[in-house]
Amino acid sequence: MSQNTHTLLVELLTEELPPKALNALGEAFANGIRHILGEHALLDDTGTAQAFATPRRLAVRLTHVRGQAPDQERSEKLMPVHIGLDATGQATPALRKKLASKGLADLDPADLVRRHDGKHDTLYAEGTVAGSTLAQGLQLALDHTLAHLPIPKVMQYQLADGHTSVKFVRPAHRLLALWGSDVVPVRALGLQAGRTTLGHRFLCPQPLTITSADDWAGKMAGPGHVIASAAERRALIERQLQEASATFGTTIGTGPEVEDLLDEVTALVEYPTTYAGSFDPGFLEVPPECLILTMRLNQKYFPLFEPDSGALTNHFLIVSNMRPADPVHIIRGNERVVRPRLADAQFFYHADLKTPLAERVAELAHSVYHNQLGSQLERTRRVQALAGWLAGHLGGPAPLAERAAWLAHADLGTQMVGEFPELQGIMGAHYAAHDGEPAEIVQALKAQYQIRLDSPVTAGTLTTAILFMAERAETLIGIWGVGLAPTGERDPYGLRRAALGLISAYEQLVAGGLLPVSKDTPAGLAGLLQQAFDQFPPGTLAKDTVAAVLDFVLERYRHQLMPSLDRAAIDAVLALRPPLHQIPARIEACMRFQQGPEAVVLAAANKRIHNLLRKADAVPAHIHPEYLQDPAEQQLAATLERLRPLAEAELRAGHFVACLGILAQAHEDVTRFFDEVMVMDENPRLRSNRLALLQNLYTLMNQVADLSRLAQ
Repeated sequence: MSQNTHTLLVELLTEELPPKALNALGEAFANGIRHILGEHALLDDTGTAQAFATPRRLAVRLTHVRGQAPDQERSEKLMPVHIGLDATGQATPALRKKLASKGLADLDPADLVRRHDGKHDTLYAEGTVAGSTLAQGLQLALDHTLAHLPIPKVMQYQLADGHTSVKFVRPAHRLLALWGSDVVPVRALGLQAGRTTLGHRFLCPQPLTITSADDWAGKMAGPGHVIASAAERRALIERQLQEASATFGTTIGTGPEVEDLLDEVTALVEYPTTYAGSFDPGFLEVPPECLILTMRLNQKYFPLFEPDSGALTNHFLIVSNMRPADPVHIIRGNERVVRPRLADAQFFYHADLKTPLAERVAELAHSVYHNQLGSQLERTRRVQALAGWLAGHLGGPAPLAERAAWLAHADLGTQMVGEFPELQGIMGAHYAAHDGEPAEIVQALKAQYQIRLDSPVTAGTLTTAILFMAERAETLIGIWGVGLAPTGERDPYGLRRAALGLISAYEQLVAGGLLPVSKDTPAGLAGLLQQAFDQFPPGTLAKDTVAAVLDFVLERYRHQLMPSLDRAAIDAVLALRPPLHQIPARIEACMRFQQGPEAVVLAAANKRIHNLLRKADAVPAHIHPEYLQDPAEQQLAATLERLRPLAEAELRAGHFVACLGILAQAHEDVTRFFDEVMVMDENPRLRSNRLALLQNLYTLMNQVADLSRLAQ
């Protein structure tokens, strides 16, 4: 190979790769090879890399790749001279072993350089080393990359020789490696690199010979009938879907489910073509979620919706890997396939309607929730009690809240949920509506599995919020209490998600005006968690569960607030562990307080007071006026008495900004006190009284937040 730069193309042809892992595999394959070649100086600075991934291939194209890396100056530190050389100047066994490990066994001790490294005279191997060839670098890159791909499940398969086995995500059949028009002689997974590959499994059955790396993508898209770029394939599919849906005056919808299906379909086809199919409109009597789920999940179809109402239509789109002259057989075949799926959904729905939802609750006694926490029916009773308690403290209709909790999991025994577990709650809502349950209950059942509440809670949605909160509080306390707290990346019971859901509920209660920040309700987070704990039989849960879960939720909230609010203000507020629904308002007050000149003085003084009180043996609670001798301490005590009722009134009203504003008025007297008064006076009475004064000041100053944490 010459020393010029050329495009490098590496392609690994395999059996069908797992679609949900394809994007990650493609990016990792390209990045791994690019990274290792870069480490070996085989990539020009102006070069670019492009990843390709199809259901049957992983590939990368790199431009401006060198055939051989430039020579490198080498300086290898070996070992001290007295260890590496014997008395005659010959290499010791230790030095010979070191040289061999670095590929320098041919070096003579006389060729080594001696240099003092600050401690010893040390031996170095110095000189010019020839740069790696592309074949050497690419072999290393392939070996490393294939060993470190994010493979969800490894397969072991036998090679053509009948006795050698290799492990990979799927059996590999061909390896293509071209540098310009030259084949790079590398091997991987028992395959020798060449210049032939395969195109589309059906549209291009004959092998393709690739002349040069720059011709590969064009030849794949042309006679190969393969669009190798996943991004190009996805864009083409999306465009085809939009054009096809427009012919019916419909839309494929929006949201993460549509995006996920687009990604999955992109990973299932190499040469996409979109066709439209339809089904009997009579199936539309079934709740649309059932039909949508079976089409998307089982068939990978795109259901079509009315653009204004969002109503499901009886049309759907198919993304096919085939492009025949007449697609009628593809369309009719898919229509035949989907019909029994929809018929099953229809049958399940009608069969479920025969038993009222309320009559299914008793069946939950035979369904285990957790072997330490009892059955689903026992859990239902706990959540029902919590819901009634919450309703009583939040001003909600307790009968509705308790009824919603009683019915919440009754759909677990239905045939539809048995077939589609993803429809838990949704089907319960449909069955409750059919049974004539109140609209508030229907809405609560439908929303119970949301990740978070995302709109202000009103009187009409309070039952929804109550069920949502009761479910998550019971889950957090119960699962945590039997020793199943999240660890590292693992959170199999979704406790982090439950915590964030609870946080969102309190935020939306405040936003809807149903939980004013001034209200220190028993239904705050600490009270709710304690009430949830009390629903379990004594001895079931660890004694410290409530405190541990409270800390866990507050820490989740801290992480949620960090990107958008001041860190010092967040820490200052959370140090007091205030009611969760007051936290944002308190942080906002601290951030506004920080902007004033008094903040620096009071924060520093607060920190100083904290240190003094911490070191004191005992601090009395009450101030004795007769022991206030210095004018500065007399003035501070008077200011304290004047500001205390004003600040506490604003605090009770939830006016945290005003409360801190009142406290800011003390900054001059605080400064004067520390300038003129010796707190730790030799007279024990004076010293004790001054500490009491500081204790009272500290308590008053830290009712909104721990101001000492605002000190820089």
